[in-house]
Amino acid sequence: MSICVHGLGYIGLATASLFANAGTDVTGFDVDEGVIDRLNEGDPNVSEPELESYIQDALESNLTPSHRPQPADVHIICVPTPYDELNDGADLTYVKDAGRTVANVLRSGDTVVLESTVPPGTTTGILAPILSQGDLEIGEDVHLGYTPETVMPGNTLTELRTNDRIVGGVDEDSVSAIKSLYEPLTSGEIHVAADPTTAEFVKLAQNAERNVSIAYANTLALLAENYGIDVRSAISLANNHPRVDILSPGPGVGGHCLPVDPHFLSDGSGATELLDIASQVNSRMPEHVVRMLEDAIDSLEDKTVAVLGITYKGNVSDTRNSPGLEIAKLLGTVTVDTRPAMDGGWDEGSVTIHDPRATDSRLQLVPLDVAVDGADAVIFGAAHDEFAALDPEDIRSKMAGRTVVDPVDVIDTAQWTEQGFDVRTL
Repeated sequence: MSICVHGLGYIGLATASLFANAGTDVTGFDVDEGVIDRLNEGDPNVSEPELESYIQDALESNLTPSHRPQPADVHIICVPTPYDELNDGADLTYVKDAGRTVANVLRSGDTVVLESTVPPGTTTGILAPILSQGDLEIGEDVHLGYTPETVMPGNTLTELRTNDRIVGGVDEDSVSAIKSLYEPLTSGEIHVAADPTTAEFVKLAQNAERNVSIAYANTLALLAENYGIDVRSAISLANNHPRVDILSPGPGVGGHCLPVDPHFLSDGSGATELLDIASQVNSRMPEHVVRMLEDAIDSLEDKTVAVLGITYKGNVSDTRNSPGLEIAKLLGTVTVDTRPAMDGGWDEGSVTIHDPRATDSRLQLVPLDVAVDGADAVIFGAAHDEFAALDPEDIRSKMAGRTVVDPVDVIDTAQWTEQGFDVRTL
């Protein structure tokens, strides 16, 4: 069997490596020629050491990066589906382009699998017509289905190998072909959906549920402040009920999935009202964190604030839709800059940002000592293990002020309070 993976981003490259390291001949294709050139030089450009080594093993064995798509028994589409703010939904340009690319090399008997996160109906309503524009008939000549990836950055390889899979095919033969493709590679269970649209819906439902649950926890945090209640203690007590499992509050939600995927369910019916409200609650949390800081120090004028942690969650390197980064921007920082350092560099500003995990070269990060030196306040934006291990006495010796805002529950509040800090938490 031969496989061609279309799209060598984080998931596509990991997926291609999974099959290649299992002994399958895999061609990896991406429209970004720079991606292919780096891979041909042996540079995966990923931030997870275990995954990086795994990809390098694949490149040395059965994974061949290519500037052109190749005919193959199986085509797996792992292209981006960015959020289209204007239309409040998914931009399916890359999926359509990938479909046309696959159609050019498609043969009778081939299998096509879409893994990209898409609105319900995309596989059958958009991809299938593109693939069947020639003489091949979907379901008769070509197997087609949808199976979403459900991995978490920072634990990609483990979750690819162990997470359950959902498969939705256009017919029973397609389901059988796709199941036989993934079954040898995962210790998780393969669940069969009624059709591709159901499988697409399930992926979005999973992420929308987490977004709503986080919004509920954040709402409780806002209410608890008004009552003078420690919300985390209250949630812990509430969770003693056998049918209650409330999540922890935080400064918002980030990453590529939770802030984006609920929008892909919008169908114009008005039925997404709850999802829309949840997204609004979570998107306003960075502003609330800034207000917490303002309440603690009265005025931000002439104050220096260190934001520690600008990845979207603890112990990951991904900064997409990061609440910590949004907090830094709300504070008026000039150090969060998408320009190259030579085109502006450091200007005088009120905010410094530090993150031991972030790998986005566009961000002008500074070492921890530089970030907190002379700072009037610190805000923790991500719960990295490195921050949990900080010595409050050492940080106190470098700071000018004693204000700490910890919306991610990463530090020991009692220890920091003993060192004279005014610690504000969610």
